[in-house]
Amino acid sequence: MAKLALSNNKVLLGVCGGIAEYLNIDAKIVRIAWVVAAIFAGIGLVAYLLVWLVLFLMNKK
Repeated sequence: MAKLALSNNKVLLGVCGGIAEYLNIDAKIVRIAWVVAAIFAGIGLVAYLLVWLVLFLMNKK
């Protein structure tokens, strides 16, 4: 199984690319889902930054 990590396939910080690689799907799908969730849920940017921070700290070790 793939390790969840930040990706070099990135537009901003590599979060969506990393999730896409982990799930073995196209990064565009994850990016679109994230934007839709951000628009309707209203916490997308905060959640994105939190996921980035967690992945960054997990893979720093």
